[in-house]
Amino acid sequence: MPSASDLPTSMLMGRSGAGRPLHLGDTDELVPVLRALLIRAGVLAPGQPSAEESRFDKVLDSAVRAFQQDRGLVADGVVGPQTALALDGARWHLGDRTLLLTAGHWMRGDDVAALQERMVVLGLHAGPVDGIFGPATESSLRELQRGLGLPPDGICGRPTFTALGSLGRSVSGGDAWALRSRGSVAMAGVSLAGKTVVLDPGSDRTPGALGVTEADVTYDVALRLAERLTAVGARVRLSHRPDEDISTEDRVALAESEGADLVISLITERHANPVASGVATFYWGGGRVGQHSEVGQRLAVLLQREIVARTGLLDDRSHPCSYDPVRLTRMPAVILALGYLTNTGDAEHLGDADFRALIAESMLFAVQRLYLAENDAETGTLKLSDVQAFARQR
Repeated sequence: MPSASDLPTSMLMGRSGAGRPLHLGDTDELVPVLRALLIRAGVLAPGQPSAEESRFDKVLDSAVRAFQQDRGLVADGVVGPQTALALDGARWHLGDRTLLLTAGHWMRGDDVAALQERMVVLGLHAGPVDGIFGPATESSLRELQRGLGLPPDGICGRPTFTALGSLGRSVSGGDAWALRSRGSVAMAGVSLAGKTVVLDPGSDRTPGALGVTEADVTYDVALRLAERLTAVGARVRLSHRPDEDISTEDRVALAESEGADLVISLITERHANPVASGVATFYWGGGRVGQHSEVGQRLAVLLQREIVARTGLLDDRSHPCSYDPVRLTRMPAVILALGYLTNTGDAEHLGDADFRALIAESMLFAVQRLYLAENDAETGTLKLSDVQAFARQR
């Protein structure tokens, strides 16, 4: 098997990003690269090369789905941009390469996440374990190096790896990022006045059942929620106009530049089986210490509960995931899937203006409940007058 540095993963990422994902049945020169990456990730057993090495077979499909399931991605067996990016990160183990802050293109990978997790456990890293070697990670690394008696150069090379390996695994600290996030919400007060919310509606204009499109539904719900939030003093910013789309990176940059308190992405779902229906929410969560948005999870659960209780939509529950819109966003962020446009019942509901207004109102109550104590308001009991009263408690 080629070494991690020899794998031409940029070609795989370029292909998937160009709208030509790999999937079951494909015969392609990049399939062997995909196979090697899955072996490197530990979800595919090494085997002898064969004449079918360049064919995306059922064994490979199962391995891709297992990898996606493990990484919190949609387990559809399709190697698109998100899966390709995750595979690229999974090829790096801590110690494979020197880690340092690079201008213009920050290093990413499982090795960075492993280093971040180790520093979180030691109580030295207060940022999320996102697998991205940015300024916060470099600052934490310098602190670690000072504690280890090494030159604090912010470069994680062999001396740092050796010193880390000598530390007992029993040394432990806490998840400073989770504590800080909880504390920020607790200290923010119950009023929504003055809080900044970025709303990010989906932009797909492919008609579903009854001709309903994601862009029409999500943008309308976003506008209705923005009106309600603004009425109680919140500051709202939409990520884009209805006739445009922006990249995930630009969405994240917008949220950072606005100093957002919360980010809510609105999407709709599709499925080959028209029976699939219901509302679901997603927040950032992974398997490592510090790889979890605690406030994002609470907001996702509150949105899920309020919408299900007030609209009667099928409850598809809240789920951890590693999708970039929630993984890369530093403030609490959730993805809200409003329903399946391929389901006639969901499409009929989402195509109704009064129903979309009910969703927006449910979301307002969920956002308000985020800033209340755990037992201050039961699901489905808040009224608009309650939110207005809280808004006056600045």
